[in-house]
Amino acid sequence: MTLHEKVVLTAYTGVLMVAGPNELKEVYKYIEKLVGRPILTHELGSETLWTEIKEKAKPDFLKIIES
Repeated sequence: MTLHEKVVLTAYTGVLMVAGPNELKEVYKYIEKLVGRPILTHELGSETLWTEIKEKAKPDFLKIIES
């Protein structure tokens, strides 16, 4: 599995699929790109935010499972 796939799956499922701080930074970058703004760590406790992330990550998630 590629790093990009791990990042997308992490964002879509909420299950951490990456290892180490460098890969975690990629998750933050991806999520910030999806929502269009910087994300602070404490915001990741918001169910509303995770609903938005999942909705916006769905097209990328579907591409991964279709291939």
